[in-house]
Amino acid sequence: MTDRDPAEPAWWTPRKPMRRHGLSRAAIIEAGLRVVRKEGMDALSMRRIATELDTGPASLYAHVAHKDELLEVLFDEVAGEIPLPEPDPARWREQVTQLWVDSHATMLRYGDIARFAIGHVPVGPNSMRLADLTMTLLRLGGVPDRAVAWAVDVVGGFVTVRAVEDATREDAAKDPAFYRRYEEYFAGLPADRFPVSASLAALLTTGSDVERFRFGLELLVGGLAALAVAPGGSRTP
Repeated sequence: MTDRDPAEPAWWTPRKPMRRHGLSRAAIIEAGLRVVRKEGMDALSMRRIATELDTGPASLYAHVAHKDELLEVLFDEVAGEIPLPEPDPARWREQVTQLWVDSHATMLRYGDIARFAIGHVPVGPNSMRLADLTMTLLRLGGVPDRAVAWAVDVVGGFVTVRAVEDATREDAAKDPAFYRRYEEYFAGLPADRFPVSASLAALLTTGSDVERFRFGLELLVGGLAALAVAPGGSRTP
């Protein structure tokens, strides 16, 4: 007997009742996220999860067919932790920006899990709830349908890439010398060959990761807002 959520892709292995030793898809997901949080994506494998659960790798395949499916269900589980607001048309810009900020922060709690979304289309009940709410908020703001549909991909790509970069750079950035060497490099560029880079050398490495991420979101949301139209068909102010 299976318990398939219609929002789950047809290629995912159907859920099965918990078997002996407590093995289930939920237990596999919990173990997988534990490994990713502690050791990163490169440590993840079916064998590693089996070791974590004190079982053999073959026992996992009744619940997840292979590593690619494991990554899909893990990412969808992480997406389920992103808080979703009740849509408010008057606050659509604020809400959609905060939704993406929360998405970035949630992915960072699981190290470099965002790497999965690069080159993949995140699917599953939680990922689709997130995408659907994003498109709902943009539509409430008057953003045209094509821009709404494409923005999920464009902004989703920005958020996930930044999450990967921030997770990868986190340890290195704790060392003051990490940024100082780039400051010195930019400041030392020959002004006759790189006039603007040399003149902006003091600004090129300023701002925290959070400030720069927010700046990027503001550019994207501002661009979407510029496309928005009022119910009567005119551009919104």
